[in-house]
Amino acid sequence: MDDDVRKGMPAPHIDKDEFRRRFVSRFYDPAFEPLSAQLESAMEVAWSAYQAARKAPRTQAAGPGFADPDYQLSKEWIAARQAIRDAQALHDDFGAPSRVLIINASPRNEHTCPGEMSKTYRLVEHARDTLEGIEGLRTDVLDLSRLAAEYGRQIFPCKACFSTSPALCHWPCSCYPNHALGQTSDWMNEIYPQWVAAHGIMIVSPVHWYQDRQR
Repeated sequence: MDDDVRKGMPAPHIDKDEFRRRFVSRFYDPAFEPLSAQLESAMEVAWSAYQAARKAPRTQAAGPGFADPDYQLSKEWIAARQAIRDAQALHDDFGAPSRVLIINASPRNEHTCPGEMSKTYRLVEHARDTLEGIEGLRTDVLDLSRLAAEYGRQIFPCKACFSTSPALCHWPCSCYPNHALGQTSDWMNEIYPQWVAAHGIMIVSPVHWYQDRQR
């Protein structure tokens, strides 16, 4: 078996000028111009974090239950793990209502460029109204259209660590947040508990289509 680590992909590192350009581009609005000096200072801090690869700038000892209780773990990861454990306890509470998570998988949202509620979301509402009419059942809605309509709402992609080694894949995911790369506020840390607490999952997905007219 070939156990050599295969490498050779182009390095993603960027120089400081390109880093500054990308950092400042997020503040393109002229309203930020009076803050240019402060933004430059903030850029220097971000550049330092990037250079030092400070992925998790706030850590604490892992504590009991870990192979190395003194290992410094990300505080954000620990909080995400605890939220999942709380959700699991809710799921396992036989005295609590059963929960169904309804997922709106359409990116269309009336508060952004389409200007109208998606048909998929209307189906989600019908499903929620129907399920909530059943005694002992509670519904939660995960509206993925918020990714395209809400400030700062984002989900970062899975890096498929498991494909290299199962030991590299953690629950919850430890790839994010990565503060050195500006990969923060991953919505998945809020979604994990919703998924774990649910006894049933309903995914309502759109069918996007177009008509190709022949000229």
